[in-house]
Amino acid sequence: MILNLWKKRLGRVPEPVWEQTDLESLVLADNDLSEVSEQIGRLKRLRMLDLGHNQLTRVPDALADLDGLTDFLYLHDNRLTSLPPSLERLTKLRYLNISENAFETLPEAISGMASLIELRASGNRLTSLPGSVERLSRLRELHVRNNKLTSLPESIGALQELRLIDLRGNPLTRLPEVIATLPRLDKLDLRWVSTLVPPAWLASLEARGCLVYR
Repeated sequence: MILNLWKKRLGRVPEPVWEQTDLESLVLADNDLSEVSEQIGRLKRLRMLDLGHNQLTRVPDALADLDGLTDFLYLHDNRLTSLPPSLERLTKLRYLNISENAFETLPEAISGMASLIELRASGNRLTSLPGSVERLSRLRELHVRNNKLTSLPESIGALQELRLIDLRGNPLTRLPEVIATLPRLDKLDLRWVSTLVPPAWLASLEARGCLVYR
């Protein structure tokens, strides 16, 4: 069952929504929401949740109770600076979008989301990524455009399924050579990066067919 309340100018989520425990998809995007009730944890069958384009400064701990959340979690374009540590329990989630918020560090909870295939964290204030990203062994796409990254951790070499790394618009000064060993990488986007002296190993990436945009 799907409930689409996109752009309804709600201001707050109507209480009856939390009674619909058979929901599999819930769209609450673009509703000027400043908070979401802990009652959201009752929606155990949710596979997709869209809370994007709101005014959230926090998300409820009860999100971690949504152990059926497998497909998508959209938290982009809010005012978030952190995520509850409990969200590491979302181990079945495959897609997470926290872009266009105010994160200065990537929340540690994300490293526990072992099934993530795509992570979007563009348009934040990230200065680094934690070494614990190595735990995201299934990750195929990493989008961190327009942050404040100067490098990436050596542990990125553990992400053997990575296909795409989007680093556009970051003040990079170095990149770990281990990126050249990622066997499935086919796109490395370095456009709008004026601070990086291109490392010699980029040529080996391109030689094997990886598209390096710069």
